[in-house]
Amino acid sequence: MKKLSALVLALVAQSAFANGAATPESTAAQMLDPAKVVDIAKDPKAALAAMVNMMDPATSIIMMQKLMDPATMTKMAQAGMSPDILKAYAGLLDPNMYTKWLAASMDPNFYTAAMAPMLNPNMYAKMLAAPLDPRVLQMMMAPLNPGLYTNWAMAPLAPANMNLMMAPLNPNLYTQWAGAAANPATYGTWGGFINPATYGNMANPFAGFIPAPAAK
Repeated sequence: MKKLSALVLALVAQSAFANGAATPESTAAQMLDPAKVVDIAKDPKAALAAMVNMMDPATSIIMMQKLMDPATMTKMAQAGMSPDILKAYAGLLDPNMYTKWLAASMDPNFYTAAMAPMLNPNMYAKMLAAPLDPRVLQMMMAPLNPGLYTNWAMAPLAPANMNLMMAPLNPNLYTQWAGAAANPATYGTWGGFINPATYGNMANPFAGFIPAPAAK
């Protein structure tokens, strides 16, 4: 009875603390996006939701299915060339992120929610049944499908990949990267150090004491 009560309390804490919007599908998509995967490290709730979903075999199955599609690699390369990836990883410099993790490290609900999947027998049942999942069996048979090799052989000629190969020749790509690098908002709290408005009154320290001229 005590074990059952502990399990119920753990599951309640998990649902209260974790991001309820996260699903195996959304977690798999986030893990395969170089610009969005770092968001998991920025927020304890997102990290907890991703951890819970990664323990679910459905997430790994979805990721393996996507990795067998060359279009997934194209999307990952596109994200890697986008200035959004600079904004994503520069966010790791924001002190607010570490404040969130410090608060989570002192929150008992965080640890309880993290332990909840390990106390859930249904999670282990899913793991044991995963090898017999129709999606897994389908992937095991995929190497026998000539269409799989055709898709990969034709991938370099896909319009999206052709555009990707030509992207380094587009000056606009470098302009976007330069704009993102010079934008204070890219660096979160630390962006104030490179924002000229921060030093607006430093050139004349007495500017705040000098009254503005009266309008004529």
